[in-house]
This record gives sequence, structure tokens and C-alpha cells, in this order.
Amino acid sequence: MMKRRDFLVTTTLGSVGVGAAQLPFDPLITPDAPPATSHARATRKILIAGGGFNTAFIRYMAMLTGKKRPRICYLPSASADSATGTLSFFKNCATLDVEPHAQNVFIESLTQQQGWDEVFLSMDAIVCSGGNTLNQQAIWKAQGIDVVLREAWDKGIVLGGASAGSLCWFDEGTTDSRPKALSIVKCLGFLKGSHSPHYNAEAGRRPLYHKLIGSGEMQPGYACDNDAGIYFEENEVKRVVATRDGAKVYYVSVVGGQVVEKTMEPERLA
Repeated sequence: MMKRRDFLVTTTLGSVGVGAAQLPFDPLITPDAPPATSHARATRKILIAGGGFNTAFIRYMAMLTGKKRPRICYLPSASADSATGTLSFFKNCATLDVEPHAQNVFIESLTQQQGWDEVFLSMDAIVCSGGNTLNQQAIWKAQGIDVVLREAWDKGIVLGGASAGSLCWFDEGTTDSRPKALSIVKCLGFLKGSHSPHYNAEAGRRPLYHKLIGSGEMQPGYACDNDAGIYFEENEVKRVVATRDGAKVYYVSVVGGQVVEKTMEPERLA
């Protein structure tokens, strides 16, 4: 597991370190929440975006943790542990009062001394990268990471991400993870129903989503434009948000035998 101060990006020219300057307090992040009583169960929280989980989304995620300086872990499994994506995550965190970490899955036991439970359950939030959702799911299941993420969710650790990092939490959705065409992928099922990311950015997304839901091949669900997203508590939509004017969220279902797309107007995140 890497902290921001330890992260090295290896290139053909050598290694470039990422410094660890002390960051100022972010007033948008609330103080530590009081400890839960023994009989209270933590609220389960997921924050997704159709694409573009940028600084504004990470700031909001940090606020949702209720911690002064939350530990946020980036999990780039879907991008094959891309160093470029990890560096972008650290850059997005640079102006926030958070403690950023990254955890690769292409590891070996000599240097990976902590178990998945030790890593992820020590965090306040986990951001999953975009990339290949099908491969992400296969790796998580082979490694038992899916089980640990369920435990993290049950503990109230805030989960989230965009693209593959949003799709992964639902029962199912549309993916470009296979050759030739968009297809269906089955995911973790923390959030019930289906999901389509990149709804405005890729021409094939909307017609396929309508077709699959209309035929009953896929459950009704939520479609998100890039830069728009949803905050869920349990399986309830608590807030619809966006970081760009015009970015929207939709609920797609069948009513009276017809596919209906209901627009969910978002609030603008700073």
C-alpha cells in the first residue's frame, strides 16, 4: 500500500517521486463524528459518477466520512494498477485535507505485508478507478477483495468511483469490457438494479440501455452523464450532484410497457 509521500511513478526515464507537503485544513470537511453506540449499525454510503471522479467528488466524499483528515484509498484494479491514474488521484487530492493512499492488486507477498482487510478496513473512504469492469470483478473475486469491500460498506466506510468505479457497486450494467460491442456485466450487487456510466459521452450507451431494460434483460436503474453522479445511503438516493452545467442523471424503467427515462436534476458541487 502506498501513501502519497511514498508513491513513485516509474517511467522509461526513471522514477519520479510525489512529495508530501502538509495540506491546509479544508472547511468543507466536517469534524469527527461521535463513535457509534454498540447497538447502532453504521450507515452504508456509496458516491458514484458516470465519469470524472475529480477533486470536487473527492471533497464531497471526504465530507461524507465525517472525519477531519480522512484516509482515502485509491483502488486502480480496473485500470491494471495504472501509475498514471494513481498519480492523477494524488493530484486531485493535493488541495484537500485528506490522507491519500493507493493499493495495487498486482502484488506479491514479499512486499505486500498487510492483508486486504488490514488495508481497506483502516480507511475512511475507497475510490475505485475506471477501466475494465469485467477484469476488475474477476480479480476482486479471485483475491477475496469483494468480501472485504462488503465489510467496508457495512462498517460505514464511504465507497465510490466513476465508470468501472461506479458500475462495480450495482447488480449489473452495460460495459465495454469485452471485444466488439457493449455488453452486460454482473457486479457486486451492493446497490440494487442496473447502471450505465458515460451516458452522454458514448453514442451506444443510451439505446442499448433502453433496449435491455425494455426487453427485461436488464433491471431498471440509473444512468449518469460524465461529471454527474449520485450519493446513496443504503439503496436510497440521498443526493444527485454534478460538477458541470448540463450534466444529468436519469432513472430508466418500464412504465405501461414503454421505456421511460426520468431526468434527475443534480445540485452543483463546488
